[in-house]
Amino acid sequence: MKHPVDVHVGKRIRHRRWMVGMTQQQLGEAVGIKFQQIQKYETGMNRVSASRLWDIAHAMDVPVSFFFEGLEGEGEQSATKATAAGDLLADKEALELVRSYYAMPENQRRRLFDLARALSDAA
Repeated sequence: MKHPVDVHVGKRIRHRRWMVGMTQQQLGEAVGIKFQQIQKYETGMNRVSASRLWDIAHAMDVPVSFFFEGLEGEGEQSATKATAAGDLLADKEALELVRSYYAMPENQRRRLFDLARALSDAA
């Protein structure tokens, strides 16, 4: 049975890989493993060892802690809640929106963010 923390870490790997526009093949080559192993990590079927997670974080230019963001407290219940909250980026449209947002210059991003906040406050 998949452990919720392994599923969460796998989703964070997949989301980061998508954000940087990297394929499973490219990530696998960067860390010295086959893309099938990346698939297993991303689905939570296989656990990622500490050293492999270190290599993946380095290849995708994030701290190791990035993969645990959204997990709070202990136990399966909090991990399951965090995993469900992380499903937002599983939506292709949401992912495309985030990619487009980060492709903008900083000043435009700030203005768009302020606009979105104002619109959500008005709703």
